[in-house]
Amino acid sequence: MAERHLLADLGGTNTRLALADGTGCLPATIRRYLNDAFDSFESVVSAYLSETAPGPVAALCAGVAGPVLGETAQLTNHAWHIDAANLRRITNTPHIHLINDLQAQGYALDDLPPGAVQNIFPGQPAPPDAPRLVLNLGTGSNVAVVHRRPEGLFVPAAESGHSALPHATGLIGAIFDHLGDLQSHRPMETAISGPGLSNIHAHLTGARLSSTDIVNAAHHDPDARNTLALYCEILGLIAGNFALHHLPAGGLYLTGGLAQSIAPFLPGSAFLDRFTARGPYTAIVTDIPVSVITDDSFPLLGCARYLRQVTDR
Repeated sequence: MAERHLLADLGGTNTRLALADGTGCLPATIRRYLNDAFDSFESVVSAYLSETAPGPVAALCAGVAGPVLGETAQLTNHAWHIDAANLRRITNTPHIHLINDLQAQGYALDDLPPGAVQNIFPGQPAPPDAPRLVLNLGTGSNVAVVHRRPEGLFVPAAESGHSALPHATGLIGAIFDHLGDLQSHRPMETAISGPGLSNIHAHLTGARLSSTDIVNAAHHDPDARNTLALYCEILGLIAGNFALHHLPAGGLYLTGGLAQSIAPFLPGSAFLDRFTARGPYTAIVTDIPVSVITDDSFPLLGCARYLRQVTDR
């Protein structure tokens, strides 16, 4: 049997696992697990190995939705703590790699299958070595910048979702003040994550709905439609700030279930106006293409590429 790698994508709600060989992720081996059905990530790995019986595992790469410190990681929006030592025992391999989930998404950009990218705003063509930026909209939110180097892709870790909301006035300023009452450090993800959309709707209407319910209702309910329009405007404001930080001429890629849900609403919203209103840098930001990635399991592709790059060194 060919050497197999174990891949994992740990979100705040679900975990996906798959196997990879020398060519990349094997789609037929992908399994999804609900985090709340297990007491630890290690128990999910054990269940997967029992179900799939892959034989010896040469290495594991896990993209974790939370900070990674050396050989440990903590999910930001779940209680799981991940320890490489425990994973070595379960998988019987010394080669355990923990990376941030947005790093995994960034490493996947060169391996996306046909049809996995939906272009929203075309921007302008860029050199193949131009930086690219991934912005995730899910249970939480974060970004990753993707650099191309001679030895492969380089995606540094970040926790930008917990950087502070920008200054704003008017209705958006009032909403940001309200979000600051919920979390004193005013993290950006309180506005642009799935729970962030719920926060905005609750502030505007007094009714707390899930992000899924708000998006579904926006097709027929004026309150939900107004919430979604304001959310898209706020997303443009924050995404434009990230664009100035990294100048991703190669494109901004929105990812996560919420990004896919709001994609039809973005072209008719104030997203682009807010995204590109950057004073002397307006022309530069206007040239940045904006797309949505529609493949839910694509972070596993990034884990596979990461392991290939590590192995090839």
